Amino acid sequence: MTLFEFDNAYRDKYKLVCGCDEAGRGPLAGDVYAAAVVFPDGVLIEGINDSKKLSEKKREQLFDEIKEKALYWSIKTCSVAEIEQYNILNCAMLAMKRAVEDLPEKPDICLIDGNKTPELDTETRAVIGGDAKSQAIAAASILAKVARDRYMLELAEKYPEWQFGKHKGYGTKLHYEMLDKYGESPVHRPSFLTKYYARKAKQDE
Repeated sequence: MTLFEFDNAYRDKYKLVCGCDEAGRGPLAGDVYAAAVVFPDGVLIEGINDSKKLSEKKREQLFDEIKEKALYWSIKTCSVAEIEQYNILNCAMLAMKRAVEDLPEKPDICLIDGNKTPELDTETRAVIGGDAKSQAIAAASILAKVARDRYMLELAEKYPEWQFGKHKGYGTKLHYEMLDKYGESPVHRPSFLTKYYARKAKQDE
């Protein structure tokens, strides 16, 4: 079954089928992003897939095509402060909820990537590995990923020492080297650095 066919199977029962996904649950810094996408009946976008399986160039191309061909789309975030207050899982759900609720028309069903769904005033369906099964979810994953990567490039200009443009906030060797050198920035997630600080304290003993 293709990604288009997967979504199409829902259209017998539901008129507006929404796909929703998030980007940025794992990084040590920056906001978490989420997107919601509803395609008109019959719209098929070639090459669409799980954002992690696509090159940056391909994601950028699809980003514009998705926005152009979608019936509705929305991108929303949860801030670092909110992540620290509510935890990352709750914030991923909250960002997805915001994205869906920002759509001009309420979907009839929301297909959510993963095994958990946000609390929405519409029917939801958790789809494990959904970004490789559903065109709408894959489209949402691309919108969220590209939007977040662009945001991390903005942070890289604002906080050049940490080189966010190179690692996008993920816990790479380079990122930890920059943390060793400069400490944490205002956009780091302190709760994500507890293991790093514990490891550093052990080294200093």
